[in-house]
Amino acid sequence: MATRDRSIWILLLFICAGLVIGGLLGQMASQVEWLNWLSYGQQFGIQEPFKLELNVITLTFSFMININVASIIGLAIAIFLYRKI
Repeated sequence: MATRDRSIWILLLFICAGLVIGGLLGQMASQVEWLNWLSYGQQFGIQEPFKLELNVITLTFSFMININVASIIGLAIAIFLYRKI
């Protein structure tokens, strides 16, 4: 059971790393004319922050996802590398 839990955390780490690295490469590729197709994507989420004000504490919640072609490719590579390791 411990190895299964550990493998799930490693998979999540690979997925997050693949998405972040792919997203960064997509932003950098937007400046190169023949690679700008990697930066095409969509942004969705809660744009206006949800704010909960109590007397003692104020909580603010906002969530945005920005996904592009490069981050999807990074996700696919991360899953492939996870299966190989």
